[in-house]
Amino acid sequence: MCRDVTARLVAARWDETSLGVLAAGVDEGSRALPSKGWMALRRLGWATPAPSAAASAEGVGVGGAVVVYVSDRVRRAGEEQAARTLRLALHRRSVVMALLATWPADPSRRTGQEWTALREALPPGTSAAEIRNRTRQIRGWARAHAGRLPAGLCELEEPPTVAASVLLAAMDRQQTTLERVDHARARLRVKLPLCAAPVSRRDWAWHVIDLRLPPAVEPDALLHTPALRITPAGRIAVDLPHSRPVATAPATGHTVAVGFDWGVNTLLTGVVGRLTGQGATARVVTDGRPLIFDATAISAKLHRLRGHREHLAAKRDHYRALADSPRAPHPSRTILLDKAATLQSEHERVCARIRKVNDALAWSAARWAVDQAAALGASVIYLEDLATLETRGRRRGNARLSGQVRGTLTRAIRHLAAKAHITVVTVPACGTSARCPRCLRTLGHHPAPDRLDERGWKWAHCTSCGLSLDRDHAAARRIVSRGLLAQSHTTTDRTTGTRTIRTTAEGTVTCVRRPKKTTRRLRHARRAPDPQPRPRGPKTTPGKTRPTPARPSPARRPQTTRRMPDMRTVPATTPTGAVQRPAGHDTQTPTPSPGQRSGHGAPASHQPEAPLPAGGRRLSHETCRQRTRAAERTGFHHVHATEVHTLNPRFGPHGTNTRPRRARNT
Repeated sequence: MCRDVTARLVAARWDETSLGVLAAGVDEGSRALPSKGWMALRRLGWATPAPSAAASAEGVGVGGAVVVYVSDRVRRAGEEQAARTLRLALHRRSVVMALLATWPADPSRRTGQEWTALREALPPGTSAAEIRNRTRQIRGWARAHAGRLPAGLCELEEPPTVAASVLLAAMDRQQTTLERVDHARARLRVKLPLCAAPVSRRDWAWHVIDLRLPPAVEPDALLHTPALRITPAGRIAVDLPHSRPVATAPATGHTVAVGFDWGVNTLLTGVVGRLTGQGATARVVTDGRPLIFDATAISAKLHRLRGHREHLAAKRDHYRALADSPRAPHPSRTILLDKAATLQSEHERVCARIRKVNDALAWSAARWAVDQAAALGASVIYLEDLATLETRGRRRGNARLSGQVRGTLTRAIRHLAAKAHITVVTVPACGTSARCPRCLRTLGHHPAPDRLDERGWKWAHCTSCGLSLDRDHAAARRIVSRGLLAQSHTTTDRTTGTRTIRTTAEGTVTCVRRPKKTTRRLRHARRAPDPQPRPRGPKTTPGKTRPTPARPSPARRPQTTRRMPDMRTVPATTPTGAVQRPAGHDTQTPTPSPGQRSGHGAPASHQPEAPLPAGGRRLSHETCRQRTRAAERTGFHHVHATEVHTLNPRFGPHGTNTRPRRARNT
C-alpha cells in the first residue's frame, strides 16, 4: 500500500516544474518548507486528498479496481518516502541543468573558459567523476535522439523505481510503538492489515514483533523507530537504527595521524606520521614502518565469483532469447524458460554470496585500521577522497577496482572511529602515487625493485633521491603529509558530518628512527651517585688455583624450522645442468636410488600428512599461518595484515634538537 502511494506521487510530480518548486524550499506564502517530507508535500498541496473527518481515513485505489481502507498514518509513510525520493533527485537535476546550460561544442575536450563557466554553474562540492558520468549520460541520450539535447533530468531519466518498504518513523504511537525489553531484545508493536485488501477498520489489528538485538547494539544505545522492507526471499526485514552519544572529535590540532592508501589486492596500506614545527617550519616525519592489510585471497575469491555471476547471467539471457524468438516460438520453450529460471535463482545466490563476503571484508579491514590508529596514539585517519578516484586502463584492472568495497569500508571506518574518538578526513587523491614523498620529484613505476629498467605498476623508484619502496607505501606517506599540512582547511558537511580537505598542500616526509629506550645499565648508573670503581687486572677468586675447565659441548643436531618452505623459490638445477621449471621436484624421472636426494632430477617420495598436534592447529609451510584440515576450514580465506602493536608515537626531533636521526637503509 505504501509503495503504491509513493509510486503514484513520484510519477505525478516527476517534471521540471515540480522539482523546481521543491528545490526553492518555500510554499506559496513564502514560508520555508518543513524538514519532514510528508508535511512538506501537504504544505505544497501535492498529497492525496485529506481523509474524512468522520472516519479519519480514506480509500486508496490499488490497480484501479479494489478500494482499500488505510489510515492517515499509512498515507504519511508513503508520502514521506515520495518526498525523500524527489529530494534526492534535486542534486542530480542541478548538475544536469548546469551541464546543459554550458554544453560545449566538443564535450570530450572543454576549453579553459568552458570549464570556468561550468564550475560557476555547478553546485558546490561536485566532483570531477560526477561531471564525467553525467556528461557521458547526456551524450548517450543525444546520440539516441539524433543529436537533440534533453530538456532536463525528467526527460533524461525515467521516474525512480520505488522499493517495497514502510517508513514507520513517519507514524505516531497510534500506529506503531517500540520499547526495549532487556539488553538483547526489543518489542515492536505495529498495526497491520489482516488481509491483502482491508475494507474497514476491523481488518486492521495490532501485531507484536519481538526483535533479537545483535551484539553490536550496546545496552545503553537509544533505539529509534525502524523501517520494514521485503527481502528478495520474501521475508520481512527490520532496519532498526540506534544511536549512542559520543564526544565529537576535533577537526584540527592533530600532531599524530595515520594515512591509508587504497589498493587492489593490498586493500589498505598505511603509515603513521607526526607533525613537527609550526608555520613555515612545519614538516612531517615518519618511522617508515608500513601497515598492510593484504586481502589477496579474498580479492581472488570475489573475482572468481563475479566471473561466475556474469557467466550465469549470459546463459540465462541466452535461454530467454531462444525461448522468445521473434521469428517463431521455440519448440522447447517451456524447457528453456525453466532453465532460465534455475539460472536466475543461482545468479541471486551468487550475488548474495558476493554481498556477504564484501561486507565481512569491509568491516574486518575497518576494525583493523581503527585498532592500528588507536594503538599508535593517532587522533586522525586520512583517506583518499573516493569522489576523485576513477577506474582507468585495462579492462581487467577496471573490473577488479569496480568490485572494491571502498564505500562500505569508508562508512565502517567512520562509524568505528567515532566510537574511539578518532577523526576521519578525506584528502585529494590526485597525484599521490606520481611524485616522491621525500623530494617531490616524479616517481618511476616498475614491476619489482630488481627490475628498475622495466615499466610496471607495483614498485616506486626515485632517480633523484634514490627512494625505492612499494608504490602504495609511498602514496600513504603523501596522504598523511597532505592531511597534516592542510588540516586548517578541513571542511565539515552539515548534513552528513563528513570531513574533507579539498586544498592540496605538498610537503616532504622525512623518515626518522624512534629514540632508543634507556637501558638498565644506564638507569642504574644514574641512580648510583658514586659507583665503586672496578679493580684493574684479571678477575680472581680466593683459593682458586686453576681455571675452570670447559664443559664438553654435546654434538648438535641439525636445526630445522617450520618456516622453511618445502619448494625452492628459484629454478632448481639438475646434475646434467638443465633447469627444471617450475622449481621444485621433477616428476618426469623414475624413483631415486637409495643414495640420491629428491629435487635433483628425481621426485620426492609421498609423505602422508602428519596428525594434528594436541592444540588442533599447525603452521602452514607456505604462509607461516595457523591452519587446520581442509574439512575444518570455514570457507572464508585468511587475511594477512600487520599485527596491531602498541608503540610510542613520540618519534622524531625533540626539544631544541631540529635535526632528526635518519633511518638506516633497508
